Amino acid sequence: MESVYKLVEIIGTSDKSWEDAAKVAVKTASKTLRDLRVAEVKEMDMKIEDGDLVFRVKMNLSFKYED
Repeated sequence: MESVYKLVEIIGTSDKSWEDAAKVAVKTASKTLRDLRVAEVKEMDMKIEDGDLVFRVKMNLSFKYED
């Protein structure tokens, strides 16, 4: 069986944790992308806004092309 997948880069943010930032990113992407396959975390960092931390996760997300 042959398949083709598309890879996109997304960034999720959260004021709670990196894990929450990743969940937010995938949940949001799943509203417009179907058949999500793999989320690969590429980079994690924190942004400081007015003394508060914002957790950011950059990830690659793959989904299958439809016929």
